[in-house]
Amino acid sequence: MSKETSPVGVSFMLVDINQVGQRLDNFLMSRLKGVPKSRIYRIIRKGEIRVNKKRVKPEHRLQQGDSVRIPPIRMAAANEVTAPSAQLLALVGASILYQDESLLILNKPSGLPVHAGTGVKTGLIEVLRYLYPENPDLELVHRLDKGTSGCIMVAKSGMALRFLNQELKAARISKVYHALVHGHWPRHISEVNAALYKNLPRSGERFVEVSDFGKSALTRFRILEELPDFTLMEARPVTGRTHQIRVHAQLIGHPILGDEKYGDPAVNARLKKQGISRLCLHAAELRLKHPLSGDNIEVRAPYDLQLENALAIAGSARPEA
Repeated sequence: MSKETSPVGVSFMLVDINQVGQRLDNFLMSRLKGVPKSRIYRIIRKGEIRVNKKRVKPEHRLQQGDSVRIPPIRMAAANEVTAPSAQLLALVGASILYQDESLLILNKPSGLPVHAGTGVKTGLIEVLRYLYPENPDLELVHRLDKGTSGCIMVAKSGMALRFLNQELKAARISKVYHALVHGHWPRHISEVNAALYKNLPRSGERFVEVSDFGKSALTRFRILEELPDFTLMEARPVTGRTHQIRVHAQLIGHPILGDEKYGDPAVNARLKKQGISRLCLHAAELRLKHPLSGDNIEVRAPYDLQLENALAIAGSARPEA
């Protein structure tokens, strides 16, 4: 059992310009070091956390001048907060593709969650906050599934976060994915337009399904390379729904290789024996405007060895960019 500091009285934190646009849960997690994520969500749900004296939800976006009420809470001593392993720190440090005063773009490794959660002590954002202790306002601009590798944006300031969130909502940021799917993709299908609904968790996991009750979702697909039993696809999500590319590929009958949620269990088991053990989905490219200068930025993420090996096993060479 870890030692804890004595509880302190109620405190208040004022939101400055660098935290504008940050989600309340992420704001708290970056400041209440050592407090379990589950406890932070619990005190928000119980109304012990208030913003301007009002109850709010975890996803509430903070504004400049907001007063955040923090209740008395027991926190692990600062020197007892678990540090990421040296191997993980090196892996994330080596994955940086672009960096300046307001933005980080990384090639997220497959298998690394973007943030800590149930049963997961450390995610990408926690590692980055450990690497950059002088910048507590680091915030994910968007998310990638744990198994997905490739380009992911992290804002260094509230101003950058606000700008990039607005650009995403307006569909002005281009995201290009590569996916290795089972079977031969039909040449006449270049897009999938099917609403997606976040269903209730099954066995502790969240599933998404096609449903008229869901939110609209559109993905454009293009064949990159046809293989003996598989197809290497380009996927461009026009909307940004959870698991969108994975579910749309499943809907067409060509699930992504290594997809434990939406793939074919028998095919996945056979592929594991051949050495394909990861979700074969990669965020290959980002195109956006810089939050401060407005300059166009284009970043491409190389495949990792696991994905290169999966393509080799599938009988493919890496496609030309």
